[in-house]
Amino acid sequence: MSVQIEVLEKNMAKLTITVPAEKFEEAITKAYNKNKKQFAIPGFRKGKVPQKMIEKMYGAGVFYEDAANMLMPEAYAQAAEESELKIVSRPTVDVTQIEKGKDFIFTAEVATKPEAVLGQYKGIEVEAIPVEVTDEEVDAEIKKTQEQQSREVVVERPAENGDTVVIDYTGTVDGVAFEGGSATGYSLVLGSNSFIPGFEDQLVGAAAGSEVEVNVTFPEDYHAEDLAGKAAVFACTVHEVKTKEYPEIDDEFAQDVSEFDTLAEYKEDVKKTLTEKKEASAKAEKQQKVMDKIIENATIEIPDPMVDTQAENMVDEYAQRLAYQGLSLEQYFQFTGLDAEKLKEQLKPQALKNIQSRLVLEAVIKAENIEVSDEDVQAEIDKMKEAYKMDDETMAKYVTDDLKANIKDDLAAQKAVDFVTDAAVEA
Repeated sequence: MSVQIEVLEKNMAKLTITVPAEKFEEAITKAYNKNKKQFAIPGFRKGKVPQKMIEKMYGAGVFYEDAANMLMPEAYAQAAEESELKIVSRPTVDVTQIEKGKDFIFTAEVATKPEAVLGQYKGIEVEAIPVEVTDEEVDAEIKKTQEQQSREVVVERPAENGDTVVIDYTGTVDGVAFEGGSATGYSLVLGSNSFIPGFEDQLVGAAAGSEVEVNVTFPEDYHAEDLAGKAAVFACTVHEVKTKEYPEIDDEFAQDVSEFDTLAEYKEDVKKTLTEKKEASAKAEKQQKVMDKIIENATIEIPDPMVDTQAENMVDEYAQRLAYQGLSLEQYFQFTGLDAEKLKEQLKPQALKNIQSRLVLEAVIKAENIEVSDEDVQAEIDKMKEAYKMDDETMAKYVTDDLKANIKDDLAAQKAVDFVTDAAVEA
C-alpha cells in the first residue's frame, strides 16, 4: 500500500491511497466467499456456483463494493498513520480506480488540526463582577430549608389557596363522561395551576365532605382535540383539606437543620456558603469573558469538517447521558421533534466554541511554556480514586497511558485558563 498527500486550503488534506492489485483480488475472493450462497444458478447447488460464473452472469463488478468496504478501513487507518497528519475529522472517501487486475485507488479528504495565532492574551480587560450577598438572599435560602422541613396536616376549615385538597372527580361534556376525566383520591394543590383554568378557583372555600360542581371550558389549544374549546362539568367530592405547617425559624430550627446552636450562627454559615457560590460563579464568568476576548483576538482557520466531527461526537455524548437516565436518543427525538441532523446543527455553535477554546489554550501553553508534572497527574488520579471509592488494584486497571495523557492535557489547559484569568485587568 502507498499513500500520497496533497495539502489543500483551509487546513484540509487529500490522501490518495493505492492498494496493490493482488490485495484487491484477495478482497474480491473474500467477498465472493461471503456472498456466494445468495446466488442460485441452474445446474449448480446453492453456494457452489464458481466465482467466474457469477462474474460472467452479473458483471465483473458484482463483488467490488464488498471488496472495497473490506479494504478501505484498514488501508485508510494505515495511510493516516503513515501521513503523520494531525487528522481531526472523519474522512470523505471517493473511489478513483476500481477494476479487476489493477490497483485499487481511493482518496480520503480530511481536516487537519489548525494552530491558533494568538493576539493579545495577557492583560485582557474585563468588567469587574461584584460579589455581594444580601440579608434578603440569606432569608430566602433559609425559607427554602423551612419549606423542606414543612409537613402537611389535615385541617377542619374551608380550603384556601396553597392548601391541598384530596378529591374524587368525574368530568362530563354534554352529559357524557370522557376518557381521562375522572379520578379518586387525587391530591390537588390549589393555586398550582396544574388543572384547567378556573378549576382550582372553584374549590377554594370547599370543606371536607363538600360536593362541588366545577364548570370550566377547555382551552382552544387543549392537547385532546375532541375536548378543545368545549364546556365541561366536573362533579367533585372533597375528602380532606390539608395545609402545610412550617417550623418556626429560631435557634431550635437552626439546631435541627445544621450543626449550629443559634440562628445567628446558622445565618452566618448560610451567608458564607452563598458567598462561596457567588465567588465561584463570578470566577467562571470572568474566565469565560477572558477566553471569549482571547478567541476574538486570535487568528484561527477552522475547517468545517472539524466542527462537524466535534458536533457528531457531542451528539454521541448526549446519547450516553440520556442512556444513563433510561432514555434512548430515538425517544428523545420523538418527544422534541428533532432528529440527529437537527440536533447536530444545534450543537455546532458550541462545538466551534469548544474547538476555539482548546486551540487558543494550546497556543498559550506553548507560548508560556506551561508544564504539568507527573506528580500533578498522580494527584488527579488519586482524586479520581477517592471520588469513585476504588482501591489501588481496581484503579490501576483504568489508568492507561492514554488516560494519563488526557489528564495531563486537561491540567495544562486549566493552568492556561488560570494564567490568562490571573493576568486579566478588571475595569
